[in-house]
Amino acid sequence: MYARSTTIQGDPTRIDTLIAFVRDEVMPTITGIDGNVGLSLLVDRESGRCIATSSWETEQARSDSFDALASSRARGAEILGGEIQIDDWEIAVMHREHRVAADSCCRVTWAQYPQSDVDRGIEFFRDTVLPFAEGMDGFSSASLMVDRATGNAVGTIAFDSRAAMAASRAAASQMRDRSTQSTGTRFREVAEFELALAHLRVPERV
Repeated sequence: MYARSTTIQGDPTRIDTLIAFVRDEVMPTITGIDGNVGLSLLVDRESGRCIATSSWETEQARSDSFDALASSRARGAEILGGEIQIDDWEIAVMHREHRVAADSCCRVTWAQYPQSDVDRGIEFFRDTVLPFAEGMDGFSSASLMVDRATGNAVGTIAFDSRAAMAASRAAASQMRDRSTQSTGTRFREVAEFELALAHLRVPERV
């Protein structure tokens, strides 16, 4: 399974307009493309950063969809008044504990694994980080996406509420330290988002 994330950082006051656009116009378009298995949208109402992630059955389906979605990306950038960043991923881990709640939030962690040992990073997330996250109050789901060519990775942990996410911060920091010691992972950024749209249909990958 594969994914494409489109990141735009712009005017925070325009986020609700972007959510409506993605929900009402982008989603019907993208779900009609062969090989698509859903779409999610994360938003940060303080910074104005929004991340739309589409999922695909094959790498070819993801590639074939790029031009068909060009106008949607351009319109999203116009709404927020920001630049577009596009990243392609392999979906290495996906687990859902239960359906997302109305107030769901996510902690997103960008990291880099040693390029020669991406599989070790994936195994650590699946075998150590995931069980650890499952024990957190309010845990909803977890995913890990990787770019094997660069060693870049992004892990997302979803919670039922912002309060649950906040309560897990110290424990999550300790787990990042453990990951660095065990796998040589270099963490580049940690950010928290509102889960505005959650329509990914990626099957379990654990």
